[in-house]
Amino acid sequence: MIQPYNLMELMVCVASRQLEDGKTAVIGTGMPLAAAMLAQKTRSPNLITMFEAGSIAPQLIKLPLSVADSYTMAGGLMHSSMNEIMEACQRGIVDYTFLGGAQIDMYGNLNSTLVGTDYYKPKVRLPGSGGANDLASLCWKTLIITPHDKRRFVSKLDFLTTPGYLTGPGAREAAGLPARTGPYKVISTLALMGYHPESKRMRVESLHPGVTVDDVRANTSFEMLFADNLATTPEPTDDELRILRQEVDPQGLIIGKRTG
Repeated sequence: MIQPYNLMELMVCVASRQLEDGKTAVIGTGMPLAAAMLAQKTRSPNLITMFEAGSIAPQLIKLPLSVADSYTMAGGLMHSSMNEIMEACQRGIVDYTFLGGAQIDMYGNLNSTLVGTDYYKPKVRLPGSGGANDLASLCWKTLIITPHDKRRFVSKLDFLTTPGYLTGPGAREAAGLPARTGPYKVISTLALMGYHPESKRMRVESLHPGVTVDDVRANTSFEMLFADNLATTPEPTDDELRILRQEVDPQGLIIGKRTG
């Protein structure tokens, strides 16, 4: 019998399943860290994690609080610099990057810079790109994890921080970005999404348990596509939940503290 779980736990479990064993992945702060650690402890023990601050292939023995946390360095193969990480991306040897953002559009473009129309006087000033633009430009596959509502899934970004498929088929290549790179999956509070191979538009592949097509449409500001063979996202297994709660995030920093 599957234990009760919350949305954060579901998202982390779904995200961890996207990270293949033996692949390389540059991991961002927050839920991506928990997902990478869970992946290493379950189906992808040989996942090679990399961090923007310079750590390569650490053993994630305790959940780091950021990509520069000392726990991203424990047992690592190399402690280098941001230059080494970005060079690895430029050389084409990084399979995945795992990012977040305040806004995302139908082509997987991200905004993490501002909310509003005036760059100098925005409604909200956000942290900015950091390394996100470089990572999404150069890594083979970009994973995004984000809550799902109309303010985040927008028809037009307030600011383009990080490129997805830009304006559609061929646009990344026309802008000088490497061919066959780009957005791969989006894990939200409602669904798991990929991208249509021809139009490059976001497409729902599975709905989370209890979620309907209408729920997704009501919380998306652009016309979302849906796969013909639309599936239901598998629930977290008891083993995933146990490892997530006891070994990955026992303090509830990402998944929240449990009561009762």
